[in-house]
Amino acid sequence: MRILVTGGAGFIGSRFVTMLLQDRFVGWEGADTTVLDSLTYAGNRANLPAAHPRLHFVRGDICDTELVHDLMRGADAVVHFAAESHVDRSLTGPTAFYRTNVVGTQSVMEAALRARVERVLHVSTDEVYGSIETGAWTEDSPLLPNTPYAASKAGSDLVARSYWRTHGLDVSITRCSNNYGPHQHPEKLIPLFVTRLLQGLPVPLYGDGSNTREWLHVDDHCRALHLALNKGTAGEVYNVGGGNAWTNLDLTHRLLELCEADRSLVRYVTDRKGHDLRYALDDSKIREELGYAPRVPFDQGLADTVAWYRDHPDWWRDAAAPPERPDARALT
Repeated sequence: MRILVTGGAGFIGSRFVTMLLQDRFVGWEGADTTVLDSLTYAGNRANLPAAHPRLHFVRGDICDTELVHDLMRGADAVVHFAAESHVDRSLTGPTAFYRTNVVGTQSVMEAALRARVERVLHVSTDEVYGSIETGAWTEDSPLLPNTPYAASKAGSDLVARSYWRTHGLDVSITRCSNNYGPHQHPEKLIPLFVTRLLQGLPVPLYGDGSNTREWLHVDDHCRALHLALNKGTAGEVYNVGGGNAWTNLDLTHRLLELCEADRSLVRYVTDRKGHDLRYALDDSKIREELGYAPRVPFDQGLADTVAWYRDHPDWWRDAAAPPERPDARALT
């Protein structure tokens, strides 16, 4: 068997590929894996094994239709991670987000259709739903994105759906809550705060810190993706939640404890544009239909993540720092 993974050098994609190569996914043992990644600032070849007999790495752009078509030939399945994914960057440079997330997804779906790939999984985000005051989104909730990033991902979801509805492509969509774990680029909240606190540097907390997110360990997310790939129904959407809702303020306090840092390092900064207040997913569908359940307790997963960053300073120092963030600049 052969599987093509787009964006497989990124945070979530690389973890999925690593678990795949470790034969941790039933039905895909021994599969040859081709990773297509353009290695932008968030893609890191070091996230993947340096050498593996079943791993084939190709540096390239998903908008390169000829390349994507070539790599798609002979694939039994495609898992589409490749995306621009950082909200802050989308506020100042939205064009790259629409190009990669919408046009790039169309390129991947068209190539899969032409190559007659048997199964496609499109990986998306809960941010396409917008903000919710109470309750939780189901897969039938309307898409009400509030940022260029979220809008571009909503567009990519609709592109994927259209290839199922129009052409009969066997594609499913997953929408996950906030991921965390090792190898996450240090522009995202948890690794940004951890790496700064470990250096005794202040951390920027947007607004009053009341924005609430659910947190999902990357390993649990990858297990859910495997279930959706193997057992999901064409044209269906599956929410993947972690069940751990924290305000950014409470999460910051927990990170201070784990990093043994003082609360004086917290700096309240002006809230960003379009900052959604609360996300919450109802993931009963994937639990009941596909048998998903998260396994990593949040306290343990968070402690292990902090320990990984503490033990791997060379990795995060070599990763691209986030100088573009105005809040981070203000703190240096």
